[in-house]
Amino acid sequence: MLSHAAKGRHLPKTHRALKNNHNPNTATQRIIIPQRPPNTAAVLCKNPLRSPRPTTFVPVDHYENFPVASLLMPKRLREPVEVIYRFARAADDIADEGDAPASARLQQLRVYTEALNDIAQGNPPIDAQFVELARVIALWSLPLQPLHDLLDAFSQDVVKTRYANFAELLDYARRSANPVGRLMLHLFDMASAPHLAQSDAICTGLQLINFWQDVAVDWKKNRIYLPQDAMQRFGVTEQHIAQGLCDDAWRALLANEVERASAMLKFGAPLGHSLPGRVGLEIRMTVQGGLRIAEKLQAVQYDMFRHRPTLRWYDWPLLLLRAR
Repeated sequence: MLSHAAKGRHLPKTHRALKNNHNPNTATQRIIIPQRPPNTAAVLCKNPLRSPRPTTFVPVDHYENFPVASLLMPKRLREPVEVIYRFARAADDIADEGDAPASARLQQLRVYTEALNDIAQGNPPIDAQFVELARVIALWSLPLQPLHDLLDAFSQDVVKTRYANFAELLDYARRSANPVGRLMLHLFDMASAPHLAQSDAICTGLQLINFWQDVAVDWKKNRIYLPQDAMQRFGVTEQHIAQGLCDDAWRALLANEVERASAMLKFGAPLGHSLPGRVGLEIRMTVQGGLRIAEKLQAVQYDMFRHRPTLRWYDWPLLLLRAR
């Protein structure tokens, strides 16, 4: 359920997508996080940056780390999950992909915001992807605020590349990762306050793990998600990232951040036992996927520069065993 859009970035940035580093040895899953792709089909959707024409094919593969929208997802929910994913993925790509200037990216994201406003006012959308989204929102009585939060986070991605402290990072995750989990709970008709709090913890924890897994990837985009005050406290500078320097200071900082993320996943883990059947198993597998990446980061002494951890085919039986 739970996070690339973030990518992600991110969806779940679910959120955050791990569309890089496709590994043929990785078990194929149909997945979504805040941060990227949930199924093995090619999805027809609009990419506003690429062409004024109404649609273009965007390939959808699998989400490398965490299973969501897989075959474990009840069949009746797969279509609305994929519609939400396509909206978030397309908007996320505006923020992250291509060479368009910031002003153009922000303008394109405003188009998405205006589309949500039209849906809220009952005005029929013109663009095909928004027509589909409007239908799903009406059919499932979904709240619009989580979608607005995603767009707000994607807009922030365009202009903000550093985070002063952990509170700033959590505020970003609240808008970039947590909305996907909240929408999933509304689809399941299980959006109670305790469930939402646990979902938020899982989504944020997953996104943070993704950030620490992708420090080197984000550096190439001139982004650092490590809190600046924590870097200073542990004696880490941006040169550590630029040079791939894994000294004691770096390891201490990353151990601290990975532990914080793991604690969030563990806090949210009971949600997987609160929800019934395959949905509960889906969530338990998702949590265990995040914790497994945390273990792998620790095993390589937080040297994600040379040993970026991913889930391999042989990890899935272990995740299933732990998710029981």
